[in-house]
Amino acid sequence: MTFGLGGLLSLFGVVAFGAVLPVVPTGAAVSGAAALAAHGNPFMVVLVVLSGALGAYLGDLVTYALCRWGGEALARRLRWLRGNARLDRLGAELRHREVPVLLVSRLVPGGRIPMLLAASVIGVTWRTFLYANAPACLLWSAVYASVGLLGGTVFPRPWEGVVAAIVLVVVVTQVAGWVHRRREAAA
Repeated sequence: MTFGLGGLLSLFGVVAFGAVLPVVPTGAAVSGAAALAAHGNPFMVVLVVLSGALGAYLGDLVTYALCRWGGEALARRLRWLRGNARLDRLGAELRHREVPVLLVSRLVPGGRIPMLLAASVIGVTWRTFLYANAPACLLWSAVYASVGLLGGTVFPRPWEGVVAAIVLVVVVTQVAGWVHRRREAAA
């Protein structure tokens, strides 16, 4: 089993699509691709990270444009926003520390779209968004690729590493989302 140009292009497409419509487990896609690539050519892992980051960046650009275009009305229609309190809190965080908050929101399960919406509603400039989102996407892709590498090195066959990476990402994402929801409910 080898991972080549077709795999990189597929990964880019899946991640870009999943960044716009968050029904695709994009982190698991990057982890699985990294696990598969590590068994063939270790240099391909770097390309997996870049492909995942570029897909995430493009998807985030589209999502941010949709948020700026549709704003709060679109978010309410798609049920991205549950109440004004959350938007107000995110907006306050963004006003004080735009770049770090945008950077971290990419790594928090379920935190990216509300933060992109808050950024668009309070008027974070395109320039700031482009500047903050590039390293966020690269860091996100590197983190998930690292999970895939871990899974790929533990198991001797590529498919076992891919399955382990995907399961690990899904479990970690679900647990992190559960903890995040509990903290929000308590606040």
